[in-house]
Amino acid sequence: MQTNTPSRSVIRLTRRGRLALVVTGAAVAGTAVAAPLLILGDDGDSRPTTLVIPEGRRASQVYADVDKALELPAGSTKKSLAKAGLELPGDADGNPEGYLFPATYPLKEKATPEQLLALMVETANKKFIGAPIAAGAQRNAMNVYQAVTIASIVQAEASAKADMGKVARVIFNRLERGMPLQTDSTVDYALGRSTPGVKERDIEAGSPYDSYTRMGLPPTPIDNPGEEAMRAAINPTPGDWLYFITVKPGDTRFTADYTEHQSDLAEFNARQQKEKQEQERREKQTEPGEK
Repeated sequence: MQTNTPSRSVIRLTRRGRLALVVTGAAVAGTAVAAPLLILGDDGDSRPTTLVIPEGRRASQVYADVDKALELPAGSTKKSLAKAGLELPGDADGNPEGYLFPATYPLKEKATPEQLLALMVETANKKFIGAPIAAGAQRNAMNVYQAVTIASIVQAEASAKADMGKVARVIFNRLERGMPLQTDSTVDYALGRSTPGVKERDIEAGSPYDSYTRMGLPPTPIDNPGEEAMRAAINPTPGDWLYFITVKPGDTRFTADYTEHQSDLAEFNARQQKEKQEQERREKQTEPGEK
């Protein structure tokens, strides 16, 4: 559903270079998301004392992490949202996505899901409200919630932290030109999957997170971004880039020239095809009965 909230319509958001990638049918893996880390006590107690929420974790994943840490039935943390009393911005409409700040949290003996979620949101508010985040958002003609939404896309799309500023700039450049995001990470979020590779049938799903056929930002953040992604969202690297693609690990290419991007894309597809053929060859060699 297209959002009609005035504060969101100020910016026409475009996703990172992935948007161009997905349009042409390519898929690029984003920044890997680590599993949550449960740190056990030093006295031999098997009960974890600390929960680490990695950058880029989705709210649904955080809920599952808390359930596991507190040894609760699956779904308990999500059900606790109604009584958690989280201090979220009005645009969030009660959805904490983007505000479950990635950090290390203590697990007290009688900790509850409500307490942990409230602490995560409190931490996010301390990071986001005031300078430099709020000031940076205002400087870029957006509110903090929009900045968090952009940061969540940067977090999902950047293949390396060093590329986050450039990814953010691609987003702003495309927004300023009235171009759609066309990012697979927003579509993947709507589908609840982590593996990139948007198909035409996914784009036709009619989701408000379908950044291929809908203009502007998605209605909410798509994960919980870290501080580096937030900094990139309010202070993108100067440049005229409109496209980018990670041809291979450590080699992400940004360009404003569509022909150049097509060439990079062709190289990426060739590498993908070669890797697929090599994988099939290895699997064939290890089939039962073969040496």
